[in-house]
Amino acid sequence: LPLPLPGHPRLGKAPLLALLLLLLLVGPARPISFQLPGKARKCLREEIHRDTLVTGEYEITAPPGSSTGPSANLKITDSAGHILYAKEDATKGKFAFTTEDYDMFEACFESKLPVGTGRMPDQLVILDMKHGVEAKNYEEIAKVEKLKPLEVELRRLEDLSESIVNDFAYMKKREEEMRDTNESTNTRVLYFSIFSMCCLIGLATWQVFYLRRFFKAKKLIE
Repeated sequence: LPLPLPGHPRLGKAPLLALLLLLLLVGPARPISFQLPGKARKCLREEIHRDTLVTGEYEITAPPGSSTGPSANLKITDSAGHILYAKEDATKGKFAFTTEDYDMFEACFESKLPVGTGRMPDQLVILDMKHGVEAKNYEEIAKVEKLKPLEVELRRLEDLSESIVNDFAYMKKREEEMRDTNESTNTRVLYFSIFSMCCLIGLATWQVFYLRRFFKAKKLIE
């Protein structure tokens, strides 16, 4: 068998499988498309981690044969109602922002009906929203840092690995929080059960003594 050259260790099967798995995960995300009826409002929600770059590209088109062009409003907000991006009479454009905290973000498209026209036909909305590793422009990074194609791909894999590690760390943190909540709930339920049993035992004891005195007062028992 050929020996590995000095300074060039032979890769095992496990690292190669892990590398192939990361390459599969890096696949491009597909844009979302849906129909937006006249005088309607549709929203898309997604949970995103903190300090994450979010980019998006949208396009709103009217159906073929329509006498009116596309007309809709776009607004992106967080759970607190802060407006991160807003565009009136949106037809085509891009947006970008960086999240400050883990939150639920909402992108809403609201159809506008021009004055003096009939029912507006359904518009086609195409939204391509990316965040994290998908949102980074590695071509620009390669130009600025003068990286080779292999170095760019390694940078992508490094960022993807870091993103996966952060996701697992967040899932572990959520699991610990849920476990603490479950343990606290179980403790409270146990104490409540003990308190309920004590109350029932006390009530049954009081009822026995009360009935005994009642029967003695009626001279039914000695």
